[in-house]
Amino acid sequence: MLQAFANEVWVPEPVAKEILQRGAQDITAKTIEYTAWLDIRPAPPLPQHVLEWRLGPGESSVVALAATQPGTEVIIDDLAGRKCAASLNIPLRGTLGIVLLAKRRGLIPQARPVIESMMSAGLYLSRRVLDNALRRAAE
Repeated sequence: MLQAFANEVWVPEPVAKEILQRGAQDITAKTIEYTAWLDIRPAPPLPQHVLEWRLGPGESSVVALAATQPGTEVIIDDLAGRKCAASLNIPLRGTLGIVLLAKRRGLIPQARPVIESMMSAGLYLSRRVLDNALRRAAE
């Protein structure tokens, strides 16, 4: 789905490293390793205002990389990471937002199976967030 939303999709090295540590059988690790259009980028130095949020290495690198490229939209699910990006006026969307947009654009017929598949692969969503998303998707 990501390729339908952007000409380029960057993955900071710390994010790729976190994902690859899941092992060769993990679907996300396979995607990182074998998808040519995902551009793994070195993480820039972390600005002080990002360091102050005390985010994990992945979230920090996503925000720092986007901060070097004004107008770049980030995909980030971590609440603190989202707040940090928002504080820097970095456009953002979560994984769930990508799925809902894909349904709205007709790229997928239903959001529920995609979301449930992501949840079974490790995406955590509270029941309230899931119900709200499915309501927004008219499911």
